[in-house]
Amino acid sequence: MLKLAIYGKGGIGKSTMTANLAAAFAVRGKRVIQIGCDPKSDSTINLLGGKPLMPVMDYLREYDEEPTSIDQISKTGFGGVLCIETGGPTPGLGCAGRGIIATFNLLEELKLFETHKPDIVMYDVLGDVVCGGFAAPIREGYAEKVFIVTSGEKMAMYAANNIYHAVENFKDRGYARVGGVIFNRRNVPGEEEKVREFAEERKLEIVGDIPRSDEINQYEEIGKTVIEGDPTLPISRRFFALADRLLAMPEGGKTGENE
Repeated sequence: MLKLAIYGKGGIGKSTMTANLAAAFAVRGKRVIQIGCDPKSDSTINLLGGKPLMPVMDYLREYDEEPTSIDQISKTGFGGVLCIETGGPTPGLGCAGRGIIATFNLLEELKLFETHKPDIVMYDVLGDVVCGGFAAPIREGYAEKVFIVTSGEKMAMYAANNIYHAVENFKDRGYARVGGVIFNRRNVPGEEEKVREFAEERKLEIVGDIPRSDEINQYEEIGKTVIEGDPTLPISRRFFALADRLLAMPEGGKTGENE
């Protein structure tokens, strides 16, 4: 089972990257679970035809009891991708990161992975603050590889650097490792040079280079990934290439090993 965590600054496009990768893996015949770990709970919406999924934390508040089946807190989206959203606390109350931990504990109790036997599990994680809850996919053994989504924008790269160091802090404990950078272009001045310098200084590979694309926005408007909307588009082929590259990576390692 390949366990991937996609981290990035809020608004950088990590959910777009994750959903399109999940769709590409599914088209390649893989059984995929995507778990959104962001209080906005919009990670899986474009795998579900634009229809939001009730987050786990909302379910717990509404029904005041734990679900007894994964079916109560999940939906199956495009390509058979099983979609789950952790959600967060009532706005202004509580810690969003704790919602991730509570959800992960619940998924273990419900034996999600033993029951569904996925080939690939993807965690879509907010990276503005890598606190205990948001670091859970790294430090609790849920993910094996972390991929950092960034553009050349200052705050996106600032968050990417924080994520990199957070993962590095755990590397001696056998937890997840940084697998590389996904370059999500925003067409800012000097962008390619900045992102390549960031990766080279940390001995990381840029595993994906995703150009700014009107097609992504057009299909997201109708609740689809570009993989579902038109798999023959050049932008779709970029996601297929990235999916194939991640599938070909060695187990438990990373490209550009930083030793």
